[in-house]
Amino acid sequence: MSDKISDMTTPTQLKMGLADTEEIQEKKKPELFNSRANKLDPQDRAFHDWYRFVLSFPPHLVRDYIQKFGLNQKSVVLDPFCGTGTTIVEAKLAGMNAIGLEGNPFPHFASSVKTDWNLDADELSTRARHSAEKALTIFKSQGIDDNLSFGNLKDLELKTLSPETNKLILTNSISSLPLHKTLVLFECLKQYEDESFYRHALLALGNALVFKISNLHFGPEVGVKKPKADANVISNWLLEIEKISNDLRRVAGKSFPETKVHLADARDLHVLEPNSVDAIITSPPYPNEKDYTRTTRLESVLLGFIQNKEELRELKKRLVRSNTRGIYKEDDDDQWISDFPEIQRIADEIERRRVELGKDSGFERMYPRATKLYFGGMAKHLYDLRKVLRLGAQLAYVVGDQASYLRVMIRTGQILGSIAQKLGYELTRIDLFRTRLATATKEQLREEVVILKWRG
Repeated sequence: MSDKISDMTTPTQLKMGLADTEEIQEKKKPELFNSRANKLDPQDRAFHDWYRFVLSFPPHLVRDYIQKFGLNQKSVVLDPFCGTGTTIVEAKLAGMNAIGLEGNPFPHFASSVKTDWNLDADELSTRARHSAEKALTIFKSQGIDDNLSFGNLKDLELKTLSPETNKLILTNSISSLPLHKTLVLFECLKQYEDESFYRHALLALGNALVFKISNLHFGPEVGVKKPKADANVISNWLLEIEKISNDLRRVAGKSFPETKVHLADARDLHVLEPNSVDAIITSPPYPNEKDYTRTTRLESVLLGFIQNKEELRELKKRLVRSNTRGIYKEDDDDQWISDFPEIQRIADEIERRRVELGKDSGFERMYPRATKLYFGGMAKHLYDLRKVLRLGAQLAYVVGDQASYLRVMIRTGQILGSIAQKLGYELTRIDLFRTRLATATKEQLREEVVILKWRG
């Protein structure tokens, strides 16, 4: 490891307190009230809500930093944790070249589709309606009316998931009849897998599946509400198709720069050209017990992006370790911050609290390690990032304070800023984006934007 940071520093030298970071905190109040700060404004609906994480950071925040950074159409913007593509969609709309990295295959797919505006809208609508007619014909032959709840399922052989894939999704996350109808429609679509409209049609099905067809709810964690006997599959899917088609019509005939989205680990940036990026606007995971793969599990499994436990394991290995459900024996990112005093103090405090409270489950025992692996993974990311940044590149990382691990406070933005400084970045400031109430501690937690600059 000692030769990896060359003349800068080695992972075991990442020692720094937080005094300097706290002094540089941005003191201005947020420009938007908390009730609006993280919302998708109606005028921002186009492209973004083809498929979007419930807690995705909003497009207006990306536009704010595009303006504050003074970016123009010659700038290249990277989001190394691109999720469902908020940054790269906004950069494309602004006429900039944008690159996204995402380790989770379904959000990666969604981001790549959301930035593909070359499809003819009328073709999408027409081909989708043909596929819908095929599915409805199959339903009719089985005695199913998609618009009416089915009375008796005893004599109907319904399509189901295999026992192996069924174990991957949340119990009761979709009822048997909506599942059957979704799988029938998916099989009809699969016949056109090599055609240009297929990817957009599949994303439309993914969005309808999560928000209209399934039993899922988000508040903010993903959960299962009271199962419903039936749901309209075809009509809800076609509504999503028309939403996408209308957005495509808005940009028809206009020229936009290319956007690239890589299925990749943000801690290994070999897919990017050296000295090629002018700006980063991103929101990495926070250190908590939120398994981000659960948020996309239903659509990932039903639409064929994850088919077994081995594929789920490989997916999790591509992600920064932010929760105990994604930690593996061989993980060693913590070596990057092994002598960082504030992180070690937090880990020790979590362990002390665990013993004091008598918390003894396997996951609770891993809380200290999860904390160190998270910040170690972010340090590795920031180290590897340096080679792809141009001199003067500006970076914005949206992160939040956390107290998920036995109510021990983790000031994520401050620590991330300190790690970045030790790796040679300039910590320009830390902006307050919004505050949110922690349900466990009743404290107001800060959600911040850590602003960095790379001067080489």
